[in-house]
Order: sequence, then structure tokens, then C-alpha cells
Amino acid sequence: MTDSNTDPVIALDGVSFGYTVTPVVEEIDLHIDAGEYVAVVGPNGSGKSTLMRLVLGLLRPDDGTARLFGEPAVDFDDGDRLGYVAQHASAAKSMPITVREVVKMGRFPHVGFGRLSESDWKVVDNAIETVGMTAFRDRRVTQLSGGQRQRAFIARALASEADLLVLDEPTVGVDVESVADFYELLDSLHAEGITILLIEHDLGAVTEHAERVVCLNREIYFDGPTDEFVAGDALGRAFGTAATLVEGDE
Repeated sequence: MTDSNTDPVIALDGVSFGYTVTPVVEEIDLHIDAGEYVAVVGPNGSGKSTLMRLVLGLLRPDDGTARLFGEPAVDFDDGDRLGYVAQHASAAKSMPITVREVVKMGRFPHVGFGRLSESDWKVVDNAIETVGMTAFRDRRVTQLSGGQRQRAFIARALASEADLLVLDEPTVGVDVESVADFYELLDSLHAEGITILLIEHDLGAVTEHAERVVCLNREIYFDGPTDEFVAGDALGRAFGTAATLVEGDE
């Protein structure tokens, strides 16, 4: 593996991609270093989820290169370094398994589908404790609130001992109080050194918590510190309106 101490965790250079002849994202240059907390924002249909799939190696760029930890993203297979949390708040409602069984899946990159050792189970239980779900560890996912389900899936990522956490609009369908707790959890994980890439529709949460914002609408309109994003006009240019951010904006 290429030395991750010298390479960005995520490196997109000149990346363009389209499902048809029309590009969904075009000429994207994005480098994210270890320990950063980066949020991607933009209007519906702006290419945010496509960008996330390119980062994860689920799509191959039509042009340019996408790399994870110094390797081509489409070839990256070191699953224990990467944790992905999708919009599971609704999709996970039908999963008839417990929180501990969900988090156990995070150890599979290390042990395959074999029996977990005592030390593996300790990692699982520590991850559950970290996200504040110890009291719910034997509860079925079907019995959890949206916020609790998302915490369980973050614990799964933590159990893999991931260096990078990628979240695709993780608070969709989650109640307001749980959203606040969720972002406090992300803040604490970031403080511990985990790299976070967040795709989010909640601009208020982004501007309050992320340290860097990427504003996207097919191309990148802004990439820089959050306070500069708030003070600038990238939001209006990307959304094609006179949109502005106000304190507490949701």
C-alpha cells in the first residue's frame, strides 16, 4: 500500500462522470487530508451522491483519477480503513437483528465471516459504548428510533477501526433532538482524529460543525473554511438563487 502519511486520504483530480453523455460532475479537484472534517453541500441533483460513489470507488471516472489512501478508488479493498454510513434511518427498519449483531459486521474486514475472538468482541462493545448505545446493544434494529439506528451504523464503522468515515445525508428521517446528539458524536470522533466526509442537506448543521465546506453543483463553486463559505456568495451561485445563510438555518 502507498504510504498514507504522505498521500491525501481522498484525492480526486480532474474527475468527470455522467450516466449519459451529460456530465453529472465535471472537472472535480478535491483533496482531503487525514483528520479533516469536510462537508459537501449543494442543491438536489447537484451530483453530491455521485461524488460520494466516486470517492468510494463504486463508480469509475469518465475522466480524471480518484484515489483512496493513495490507491485507485475502484481497486481499494482495505475495508477496515473505511467506514460508510448511508441513509439507513428508513431502510434499516426491517432488519431483524440486534445492535450488537450490526456492529459485529464491522469486524468482518479483520476476521472474515468466522468466529469473533474475545478481543474482537471487546472492540465491538467499545464501539457501542462510544456511540452511547450500550443500553440498547441487545435491542433489535426494528425497535430503534432513526437517530439510534444511525448511531448503531456509526458503531459498526468504528468497530472496523476505520480511519475515514463517509456519511451520505445521515440525518434524513431523524428527529431534531437526535440530530443534535448525532453531530455531537461526530464532533467527538473528529476530535479523536477520524477523517470525516459528510454529504448533508442541513446547512445549519454543516456550518456549525464542519471545518471545511465544498459547495457543489456539477462543478465545485467553493472549497474552503466554513467561515469563508458563510461569508461568501458560493451558496447563491451554486443554488442559482439569492440564497443566504442565517444563524440556525436548517
